[in-house]
Amino acid sequence: MSEVASETNATKKFDPEAFAMNLAKAMESSGQALAAYLKPRENGEARDKPPNEIGEVVKTFSAVAEYWLSDNQRSADLQARIAKAYIDLWGSSARRLAGEAATPAIEPSPRDKRFKDPEWKSNQFFDFVMQLYLLTTQWAQDLVRNAEGLDDHTRKKAEFYVLQITNALAPSNFVLTNPEVLRETLASSGDNLVRGMKMLAEDIEAGHGTLRIRQSDPANLAVGVNMATTPGKVIFQNELMQLIQYTPSTETVLRTPLLIVPPWINKFYILDLKPEKSYIKWCVDQGVTVFVISWVNPDKKLGQKTFEDYMKQGPLAAMDVIEQVTGEMKVHTAGYCVGGTLLASTLAWLADKRRVRVTSATFFAAQVDFTHAGDLLVFVDEHQISALERDMQASGVLEGGKMAMAFNMLRSNDLIWSYVVSNYLKGQPPSSFDLLHWNSDATRMPAANHSYYMRNCYLENRLSTGSMVLDNTLLDLSKVKVPVYNLATREDHIAPADSVLYGSQFFGGPVRYVLAGSGHIAGVVNPPASGKYQYWTNDNIRDISLADWLKGAQEHKGSWWPDWHQWLESIDAETVPARPVGTAALPPIEDAPGSYVRVRA
Repeated sequence: MSEVASETNATKKFDPEAFAMNLAKAMESSGQALAAYLKPRENGEARDKPPNEIGEVVKTFSAVAEYWLSDNQRSADLQARIAKAYIDLWGSSARRLAGEAATPAIEPSPRDKRFKDPEWKSNQFFDFVMQLYLLTTQWAQDLVRNAEGLDDHTRKKAEFYVLQITNALAPSNFVLTNPEVLRETLASSGDNLVRGMKMLAEDIEAGHGTLRIRQSDPANLAVGVNMATTPGKVIFQNELMQLIQYTPSTETVLRTPLLIVPPWINKFYILDLKPEKSYIKWCVDQGVTVFVISWVNPDKKLGQKTFEDYMKQGPLAAMDVIEQVTGEMKVHTAGYCVGGTLLASTLAWLADKRRVRVTSATFFAAQVDFTHAGDLLVFVDEHQISALERDMQASGVLEGGKMAMAFNMLRSNDLIWSYVVSNYLKGQPPSSFDLLHWNSDATRMPAANHSYYMRNCYLENRLSTGSMVLDNTLLDLSKVKVPVYNLATREDHIAPADSVLYGSQFFGGPVRYVLAGSGHIAGVVNPPASGKYQYWTNDNIRDISLADWLKGAQEHKGSWWPDWHQWLESIDAETVPARPVGTAALPPIEDAPGSYVRVRA
């Protein structure tokens, strides 16, 4: 860090000499960033090729442009519309400059954090730039919204791409058009840019030639030290997973143990962050014998592992081990996100084989029907999946960074551009935040497994329609008769609440659908002690929209966790003395959280 940063911004004045020096240092660091980008390409470690998404953007926007440009009158109206908006803005700004009161041509949404700084409105230059941007964004969105003849998928892709482009071009993302960044630059004589370019170079180097935006300071955030610290042991492992059994903290436990199936797209410790946030620790403290699958972070040699392999070597293998350890043939089960999709598929497979292994099933933000699968559908069509499969052929896996970026793009202002501004323009390193540290701890996925999942679930929606074949078995969710606790979250962009609600009707047994406040992560990881959010319940789940379901729902303050635990005990409340971890035949291999979870992409 530059020595000119020794004083606080409140007492510093702009120093031209220091600014020139810091500008030179920032340019030097930007050169190091470029070198970090070029190095793996010079060594042959990385090769640049146009992303597949570029072709999709061009094709999609071409369809929109064809509608507007194919008719001269429509084209003229299009130009007149944006011209009028700009003229109105110019007139409003001119009246304000003359000292008159003027109504803004457009105002940002109250929820738009990018324009919270008071100077966006008090300073006429920044106010003009902001309104110019908002008007242009509105016009671009209207182009897509009002284009006739587009199929739903093309329109959804166009809306998504417009959102990504306009978010990237926001004036808040540039030094000279962001009042907060400009003030910081002048107050620190450019020291913020020195720090920012230094972090940029470090992040490109950490990504081996690709920008890996740091969302959290890794200091004091180590798996097994500050996170994933619930006591337990790995008691079994195969090439796809380690099975962890957690040490009891109560004298008695529920007779039926719990098996948690996390997503293989991310690591299991989202359910075992810091102790005060840990769902796993909370379950153990409630007297539940908890087993958790920790998936391997696969490499090329596991690229041919299929969805069937994940079922057999994952939940089915875990159930066999749990029976050996506890003597219980049946388990409570819980699946998170795609882990829930795998669990539902496993339950349907077990039902077809008439194997009674499960007492109940809980799903956290998991989909079994993908009709209303939300924004991720923009990445799903035959052309895009085929292109992805060609890319995966060489490496055998889908690199975790690609899926992480796709998820981040669903909330790009919050998860991408806010960090670009804070890290690289303001020069402020992020604070330590366990959830965002987990979010950046990406995992790879075997090509065969990912391809099967994308085609059978997102593209062809086979699981809910009863046409999905797994291990030569036609899966039928209506044969799944065990009680189901189906949790959705209200602001979920990955497993939308209406998608989870619609999927509830395909199970053959009783389903308790619960809607939690917040989103895909915070809505699930919501410990009772925090007193945050709320959840809604309504027994009516058949042939009903989410809006109508909410009208008849009862709101409950706080976490859904106690409600789930009461539901679990209502199924089987029998208790037994607390069980030791492992057995003589299955002795502990290593301490939780195990070694598989520590492998970083």
